[in-house]
Amino acid sequence: MEDGRIIELYWARDQQAIRETDGKYGRLLHSIAWNLLRSREDSEECVNDTYLRAWEAIPPARPGVLRTWLGQITRNLSLDRWRSRQAEKRGGGAEALLGELEDCLPDPGRTGRAAEDLELAELLNVFLRGLSREGRAMFLRRYWYGESVAEIAMALGCGEGKVKSSLFRSRRALREYLEREGVAV
Repeated sequence: MEDGRIIELYWARDQQAIRETDGKYGRLLHSIAWNLLRSREDSEECVNDTYLRAWEAIPPARPGVLRTWLGQITRNLSLDRWRSRQAEKRGGGAEALLGELEDCLPDPGRTGRAAEDLELAELLNVFLRGLSREGRAMFLRRYWYGESVAEIAMALGCGEGKVKSSLFRSRRALREYLEREGVAV
């Protein structure tokens, strides 16, 4: 079913909207949650909470790109869950991802204002558009979808060393770009 039709089901308060959302995007949302949490139960809970948030937000919200909107909700819920339980060990899950980007992005505590967050988001979008298609795919797969280096290498048909090098260069370039734009990192 097309996204527009699914959104119309939400607007009509038809519970079929949740079933259609799950059928179309359930695997993606579970993947996002799993890559950050590494817990089947927590992942399932975050995906279910995503459906609840969507039900509560539509209407009045009318997402432009349903897949991205749902993915963002799942990702945020998963990160919140991870932070609240603090059970991951260094080297896996969300802690590794956040640690990799720690030196590239401003401290979240310093960007508490919505205008600054929007400006940072736009700068990130400009940066990502400047990457090669493959570099952008690696960056997003790692830092948005939370995939491991091995998963990225397999999906893109290249070696893990290439993925690691590309991610390292992208993080360094991101830091330099943000500093040139006046963002304190």
